[in-house]
Amino acid sequence: MGRIPTFTPSRRAILAGGGAGGLVLAFSLAGRNAAAQEAGKLNAFVQIAPDGWVTIVSKNPEIGQGIKTSLPMLIAEELDVDWARVRTVQADNDPEAYGRQFAGGSMATPLHWDQLRQVGAAGRAMLISAAAADWGAPADELSTEPGVVVHAASGRRADYGSLAAKAATMPTPALDSVPLKDASQYRIIGKPTPQVDVDAIVTGEPLFGIDMRLPGMLYATYEKAPVFGARVASADLAAAKAVKGVRDAFVLEGGEEFDGLAPGVAVVADSWWQARKGREALKVKWADHPTASQSSAGYAARAQALAGGAPGKTLRQDGDVAAGLAASAKTVEAAYFYPFLSHATLEPQNCTAHFHDGKMEIWAPTQLPEPGRQIVAKALGLKPEDVIVHMTRIGGGFGRRLMNDYMAEAAAIAHRTGAPVKLVWTREDDMRHDFYRPAGFHFLRGGVSADGKITAWADHFVTFGQGEETARSAGMAPTEFPARFVDNYRLDVSMMPLGVPTGPLRAPGSNAIAFVVQSFIDELAHAAGADPVAFRLQLLGDRGLVGEPGRGGYDAGRMAAVVRLVAEKSGWDQKPSEPRRGKGVAFHYSHLGYFAEVAEVAVAPTEPCGWRRSGSPPMWAARSSIRWARSTRSRVR
Repeated sequence: MGRIPTFTPSRRAILAGGGAGGLVLAFSLAGRNAAAQEAGKLNAFVQIAPDGWVTIVSKNPEIGQGIKTSLPMLIAEELDVDWARVRTVQADNDPEAYGRQFAGGSMATPLHWDQLRQVGAAGRAMLISAAAADWGAPADELSTEPGVVVHAASGRRADYGSLAAKAATMPTPALDSVPLKDASQYRIIGKPTPQVDVDAIVTGEPLFGIDMRLPGMLYATYEKAPVFGARVASADLAAAKAVKGVRDAFVLEGGEEFDGLAPGVAVVADSWWQARKGREALKVKWADHPTASQSSAGYAARAQALAGGAPGKTLRQDGDVAAGLAASAKTVEAAYFYPFLSHATLEPQNCTAHFHDGKMEIWAPTQLPEPGRQIVAKALGLKPEDVIVHMTRIGGGFGRRLMNDYMAEAAAIAHRTGAPVKLVWTREDDMRHDFYRPAGFHFLRGGVSADGKITAWADHFVTFGQGEETARSAGMAPTEFPARFVDNYRLDVSMMPLGVPTGPLRAPGSNAIAFVVQSFIDELAHAAGADPVAFRLQLLGDRGLVGEPGRGGYDAGRMAAVVRLVAEKSGWDQKPSEPRRGKGVAFHYSHLGYFAEVAEVAVAPTEPCGWRRSGSPPMWAARSSIRWARSTRSRVR
């Protein structure tokens, strides 16, 4: 397999491309900074060759969500080209040209919807201007068909390839001035379109970071402490260096930041297997570290103790919870726990690095390339502009590759070795050195009235953090549902110190909070003797938007409509056809989306040996697409 092709458009290449008969569209989308535009910091998105082929650059990392296809589709639609004659290429990291380049938050389409369509529309306007100048016709008399400019009055036609050189000399229109298509005119947007990399993926072409090959490349592994942040006290490297194929083994001091270069021992060899065997021969003694005193059992005990006392702070308080509970016909207490979770990406963390000519060149499957560049520069004492990051396709990220520790490790090893080096983590490395979805503890009290309405809701959320700051991805917003929908509502938070690295995991926050909130709604519905769907619709009420758009706003009407639809589609009112079978419903608002789900659950008729009724339900007991976790305590009064 060969070197992964990259597309790195420089200003010189842009100007040369235009002069050679092609059209390159150059616009600055880097924060709409006027000073940067005056300085000539350009951003090339589109190149049209004389033969009519169109190359469109995809600015963001491709993580499997199809963004390398969908973002170029936005440009191609307004440029009015034939998608069958479009090539898409992955941009390199270049924040001055492209602005923020990242994969995270599920927001790529809405964030780029207007800008990239404007890029395509401006290019179409330049092509029309070129044809109008050639033909001596008013530009407003011209139109386009896919890849062709047309003058209906005279019958003249010119393909984009023949106009490309002239169009490159036309004034660039302001992006916010170009007209855009009506949705009814779309030929590309919204149409079923295979991802551009499908053929390469199924035929095994090198696209992913782990596929990277460079001439003279060596392979590396990196041993880190079992306790997060612990340094190397001593290391006997002789046995590792004696392994066949091992070129070197050495200690890297590293620092204390999790998203950076951690202390450890590198082994570099001719093959990855030899590097791994050398690593297994290492004899490393790790220094003492305070995180060694922390444990899951310790967190649970501390959470229980905190739950029984006054909270660290109150995030939200509406009405009078104590009075609401006292006036309730029934009250419910429940405690919920969810564990730390590893991302377990299919492609393990990896990075290829080569230090040459005073610059560190990197090929990495990263969701945040620019922070990665800054981390590498800091770790090695380089200028950020001396770190070049090529983005490869990513074999799963789910938030894990928003952190770039593996980039810092590969760069430090390559900097020391002097040759191109590919670092590949083992699956064990991935599980032991992740940025985990934080665990959390919720201690809830709620009440329902005699007519089945929620009268009070209190949540004492015990999470991780220090001072006023929660650990990464360990917080909960004061606007989380059912805040603002229960008159007597209170959200308290207490925090425990944490020495474990944490970070976002798909739908960060939502995947844990939705479980807790929807489970407790079910417990209250059960106490009220109410149908779970009807109980939720009553809670949502007949309100529209609650709060401000973009500031925790919640469209209750839209959510209620989604709940009604999923109940209808699932046949919610139909009784189960078999015993030990039932349905559950849940909804949640996440990342601007309104979601509801009905799961039909079957309980196995027999219990496998080894499961006691007093224990937690095993995973086999429910076949459900809703995340399973356990309620540690529930009591109805």
